[in-house]
Amino acid sequence: MAGSTEAHAATGTTGSTTAPTTASTTASDEPALRAAISDLSHPPATSAQLRVDRRGDHWYGTAGAADLVSGRAVRPDDRFRAGSITKAFVATVILQLWAERRVELNAPIGRYLPDLLPSAFSRRITVAQLLNHTSGLPDHRGLPDDSTPEGVVRHRWDRWTPREWVETVTHDPLKFDPGATQEYRGINYVLLALIIERLTGRPYGQAIESRVLRPLGLARTLLPGQDPRLHGPHVHGYLRMTDGSLRDITVYNQSSAWGEGELVSTLDDLSRFQRALFSGALLPPHALDKLFTLPPDSVRMLDGTPARYSLGLQKATVNGVTFWGKTGEGYGYRTRMFATRDQRLRFVLSYAPTPLTTQEEMTNRVVAVLTA
Repeated sequence: MAGSTEAHAATGTTGSTTAPTTASTTASDEPALRAAISDLSHPPATSAQLRVDRRGDHWYGTAGAADLVSGRAVRPDDRFRAGSITKAFVATVILQLWAERRVELNAPIGRYLPDLLPSAFSRRITVAQLLNHTSGLPDHRGLPDDSTPEGVVRHRWDRWTPREWVETVTHDPLKFDPGATQEYRGINYVLLALIIERLTGRPYGQAIESRVLRPLGLARTLLPGQDPRLHGPHVHGYLRMTDGSLRDITVYNQSSAWGEGELVSTLDDLSRFQRALFSGALLPPHALDKLFTLPPDSVRMLDGTPARYSLGLQKATVNGVTFWGKTGEGYGYRTRMFATRDQRLRFVLSYAPTPLTTQEEMTNRVVAVLTA
């Protein structure tokens, strides 16, 4: 049930290794990790699951229920909406195409998407600037009001085409000179998905399937398109209404997240993708390096803080430990997938928060344990 303080855990070993005495082992972290995901009040959530891999040892734990009606516990092969984790898959395919010399990262996007954007945009913005969120594209105009949970529910069946979504950012000038500043924007990856389609001649989801999902055996990961349902065993997402009631928000048309946030996956599949990506199974070394290269120091976020997005991932340093990975969220779902570059420490966290906006309390608790 929601708010349960019980966490179910399983530990195992994926290989023999001897951890330095200066670093805590997964086994010794187990009670603290269990406690970190068991607090389903901060933030309010109906379930959580976490997988940690550290130097060959792994730990998996759950809390709460995948479905409040049945009370069933979460399982590692349960599907959930992984949100912007989608971007890591899109970036992987773009970098594969670059390694194949089918796309130039420094080329203007108008070369691949003619007549889609105003000429001032398509001539000045490069493919790389989409990847690392330095495009300067203006804010959206004309989007539905999703500032309240009731508004989210009201618009859950809305259908958008990618071109309709792109059109909403064409009404104002660029916010800043492309390449000068960094601002995280989903629209950048909508355009990258369209570039994939232009270069491969097929839907971007099919390109991801043939280049990433099938080679890695990620059988429970998919791009749903216009299908609003989660099929097979899955985690339900819930949204707290303004009257305090909970609304099941699992069924949701993801067309507004096309290309940048529609991925459906599982904890097991994301862990396998993470391992393969960082190990170089999907990209040659010169392309893999792009995932771990930030813009020059002169490039800052809009708020003046250092840039933190590479050509597909984001960087975060906690207690002296530097992680690379991706965050993802949608209504009723939140996922965090991070690892050190050498993969001595990896984790995937997925939970089901119920507020419309949620603080990072659970993620912070997990990371604090892992970097203590």
